[in-house]
Amino acid sequence: MTIEARKIRLLMQLRRAGITDTAVLSAMESIPRELFTPPAFQDQAYELMALPIGRGQTLSAPDVVAMMTQALECKGRETVLEIGTGSGYQAAILSRVCRRVYTIERHRPLLEEAEERFKQLRLHNITTYCGDGSKGWPEPRSFPRIIVTCAAVFPPEPLLEQLAEDGIMVLPVGGQGRTQDLVKLRKTASGVEQESLAAVRFVPLVAGEANGEGSGEGRESG
Repeated sequence: MTIEARKIRLLMQLRRAGITDTAVLSAMESIPRELFTPPAFQDQAYELMALPIGRGQTLSAPDVVAMMTQALECKGRETVLEIGTGSGYQAAILSRVCRRVYTIERHRPLLEEAEERFKQLRLHNITTYCGDGSKGWPEPRSFPRIIVTCAAVFPPEPLLEQLAEDGIMVLPVGGQGRTQDLVKLRKTASGVEQESLAAVRFVPLVAGEANGEGSGEGRESG
């Protein structure tokens, strides 16, 4: 089966799974997932499964990426903070549905590989940072949308503080080694509303120093 045929099959599977946002579907179609997939797993690039990318990290299954992106309710004008760049695939998808993406990764080698992919795809609206994602973006600011692609026992307080009022955060909540609850948080003037979306499995959100030389630097893509 060709890559195009696999991509068409994936889009049909996403629609059956409840992905109806046309911008999200268009992003899933336009971003080549095989570019973010290790060579040993190229034949599985468009399967509904997570794939290892090294350093104990994974490339999330495409249906999970689509579901989390749709849950953010982006209309094209938002700024999104992503915690856990990984391969860069989720950030690349987000770059097609929002105005700008800020993404944090603690593993410098993974981040550098992701940056090269962003350059190859000419995605100029992604800003990267190597550091501790549990602390949020290093400069004081608020984000209307935050997505966390690693599991936390509780939503980190710094991320809740950086979430703008009326903003949405999507993240898996739960411990390591077991199924987590993918939740959608909406910050209101009276508190935080929570909605459960699905059962998922993500690698844990690790607090502490970034892993790699030259950490603590921000970079513009492109």
